[in-house]
Amino acid sequence: QVQLVESGGGLVQAGGSLRLSCAASGRTFSTYRMAWFRQAPGKEREFVSSVSGNAVYTDSADSVKGRFTISRDNAKNTMALQMNSLKPEDTAVYYCAAGAGGRLENMYKYWGQGTQVTVSS
Repeated sequence: QVQLVESGGGLVQAGGSLRLSCAASGRTFSTYRMAWFRQAPGKEREFVSSVSGNAVYTDSADSVKGRFTISRDNAKNTMALQMNSLKPEDTAVYYCAAGAGGRLENMYKYWGQGTQVTVSS
């Protein structure tokens, strides 16, 4: 069983930065691939970025490549998403997830409650 809690969301102007964090419980954190998804109002939840259990491999959606960086610290059971050059279209509720990996929601067994990110123009 893994419990995930996101933090770090907020309101920022376009071009600004935010750092999201995800704290995980449980002793098997390093065995899970971790990911960030987001859901904008009126839209389906979409994949943002993922990181392998050993933090060596990452994957990101084209829409955030070069702007967002995913990382994890297995010693602290945490994952982060550094978001730079934010755009209004990045406005969404951001969720962290733990599971088998990939870009599909159904590959992730555990989810956090989400944290709101709002980017003003």
